[in-house]
This record gives sequence, C-alpha cells and structure tokens, in this order.
Amino acid sequence: MSDQQTRDHNPGTARHHYLFALVDGGGTVPPELGVARRLLDRGHRVNVLADNSMAGEVAGTGAAFTPWTESWGQFEDWELRTPRSQLRGVVDHMFVGPAAGQARDAAAAIEYLRPDLVLTSLPAMGAMIAAESHRIPFGVMFPNVYALPAPGMPPFGAGLPPARGRTGRLRDSVAGSMSMALFDRYALARLNALRAEYGLVPLAHSWDQMHQAWRELVLTSAAFDFPARLPDNVRYTGPILDDPAWAVSDSWTLPDGDQPLVLVALSSTFQNQTGCLQRIMDALGSLPVRGLVTTGPAVRPGAVRAPANVAVVPSVPHHQVMPQARLVVTHGGHGTVMKSLVAGVPMVILPHGRDQADNAVRVSTRGAGLAVSRRASATRIARAISKVLGGDGYRHAATELGRTIARDAVNGTLLPEIENLPARADES
Repeated sequence: MSDQQTRDHNPGTARHHYLFALVDGGGTVPPELGVARRLLDRGHRVNVLADNSMAGEVAGTGAAFTPWTESWGQFEDWELRTPRSQLRGVVDHMFVGPAAGQARDAAAAIEYLRPDLVLTSLPAMGAMIAAESHRIPFGVMFPNVYALPAPGMPPFGAGLPPARGRTGRLRDSVAGSMSMALFDRYALARLNALRAEYGLVPLAHSWDQMHQAWRELVLTSAAFDFPARLPDNVRYTGPILDDPAWAVSDSWTLPDGDQPLVLVALSSTFQNQTGCLQRIMDALGSLPVRGLVTTGPAVRPGAVRAPANVAVVPSVPHHQVMPQARLVVTHGGHGTVMKSLVAGVPMVILPHGRDQADNAVRVSTRGAGLAVSRRASATRIARAISKVLGGDGYRHAATELGRTIARDAVNGTLLPEIENLPARADES
C-alpha cells in the first residue's frame, strides 16, 4: 500500500486532526469521549461538535468544543409505549430530525478545520452526510453491540438469542425486513432529500448511510457480541471502560457488615426508573445482603426509601466498588455490563429499553447473570438475586467472559485503526 493510500502513525512525528460529531446518548458519552481523550493523550488534535449538555465532559478531555446550533434535548423514549411509536420517535428526534442542522454545522467545521477524519455517533447522520459530501473519510462509533441488520445477528432491541435452525433464521429475516422497512418509511425520503442537497446519490435503505463509512467501529469485545456476517468495514475494537464524569466521588462508604455486597446501578439518564429502583431496594431489604444503590444524575437519592441494609448515594466510581461486589443489579447499559464482567461480577439485569435487552441476553446466554422484567415484583427480583448469589456458576461465567473483555480493552485495535488513516478523496 502506498504512502498516499495510508498514513501510518509514527508517535513523535505523525499527528492527525480529528473532528468528533457526537450526540448525547447518556451512557454513550463516556466511551465516545474516551476515544477523544486517548487521541489527545497521543498528541493528536481533536475538535468536538456535540450537544450543549456535553460541554463540561468535553472540556474534561481537553478537546476544543463547539455546540450544535440546534438542540433537540433529551429524548424521552420511556414515554412511548409501542415499538412503532418508539421507532418513529427515534427517527424524528435522533436520526433524521436533527440531520439538516448537523449537516450544516459539520460542513462549516470541516471547511474551517479540514480534519483528517470525522468520527460520529451512530445517530449523527447529518455529520456523516457532510463528511461524505466534502470527501473526508468518516467513521461511525457503536458504543455497544453491533446495531445494524446483518445475517446471523438477532434484530436489534428485541433481546433475542441467536437464531437456531430454519425457524430461527426465518424469524430474523422477517423481523429484520420489517424493521428496515418501517425505519425506511419514516426516514429514507427525508434522508435522501438531505443527501441531494449535498450532491450525494440516493440510498436504497436508511442504514446504508452508516455503511458509507470508512470504518464502523464497534466499541465492545467480539467475545461479548453474537457472531454474524458483517460488512467488510466493521471492526470490533474493544470496550472503553471510562467512568462518566459525574461518577467521580469520594463521598461514599460501604454499608456495615460482612454480608455479600450488591451494587445497584440503574442508568445515567431518566428512563422512568424510580418505581423499579424502589422494588429493587425492597427486594434487597428482604435478603441477607448489603446494598449500595447509585441513583445517578437522573434520580434524587431521597426519591426512594432505603431499608436498613441499603445505602443510597448519587454515584460511586464503578472501578472502585465493583471488585468488592458479589452482584450487580442494573438496567443493562453497555458500560455497566462491561465493567461488571471485567470485575468478574455476575448480574441481574432489568432492561428498560434501547440496547439493554440485547446486552441482557448476551449476559444470560453466557451464564453470567439473569434477565428480569423491569416490572417484576420485589419478590421476583429477590428470587433472581438469591439465585445468582446462591452458587459459583454465575460468577465463574462472568469471570471467564470478563477476562477476554479485559484483554480486548487493553489490547484493542481502536487506536491503530483510527491512526492508520485512508487517503482523503481530495488528495488522491
């Protein structure tokens, strides 16, 4: 491969300029900004276009920050009751609704900064269009499992295990086709109209916008995701295990006693989780355990009633407390799941939406925990906690899977992938 086709990173000499175009997805923020931080640590130049809600966290990385000129606020997906309404809401609020404004902002930034590579959040379709139209290579970050339809991959969001036999393959084919058709119904015409404004050819399907990327970067371990036949530009690069900025705290202590410690971590954004959180605490109150509940920034600690064996705090750094825990009870966000497994701690997962049911089924099929409905009673939750704590099998499975994930986190291919840049189309 010629020097024009690739620019090999050589620490101390080669430095690149990266433009990040990010959307505040709550749990997606720490891993995506973790990528920016690592590039800055290696001497690269980084600019970040992002929601105003991320300004403080971007500043913490040392990157230059520019807010999107249009703010769409927090998407209250928990209020939408049907899969159709949820999908329409995702299209309107996250993927296509903001795309025109994102494209304008990203185009202006590209013209001014002339970055070597644009790295985007999965929903930032407008930024992808801007990069493509300016012939700048772009990469799409997936801070979870692979989310797009692919042969062998269960439909995203359904919490299904891998297909078995002809019936299972038919299930995935039908569900995938229906999901793609529905997304295209709401998104494709608007997306192609925006592409036409920027001189780009129309797409056959909405998801093809991501497939225009130079790289689709899956920020997890291939050992955690289910195997599938993926596009050639997909790379599993290992997870980013950074704690969110709001979790930095010294004002916490473990509950007294020597009973097994159960950590409860239920989302960094509001998903109407207060009732579920209370039932978890009631379950812990009925068991011979110590509970440490982190409410996160979305729920006040005083909004729930704590039994005597449970301490409630706004936050704790997970990397400090998880090695002392015997069990994590969580909504199933990718970051919490990864850190639990790396610490060798099994889970009880109560998915609330988004990618959480998919993470839960990847945990349960590997024997590293159990999935329970978020509407389960305190008695049902207590039974699940007792079952996972009752033997060593779940912990052994979590430890085994966690070893591979930890190796991928340390030895992942993320930096080599995004430092070894393709030639820009306008330079070839």
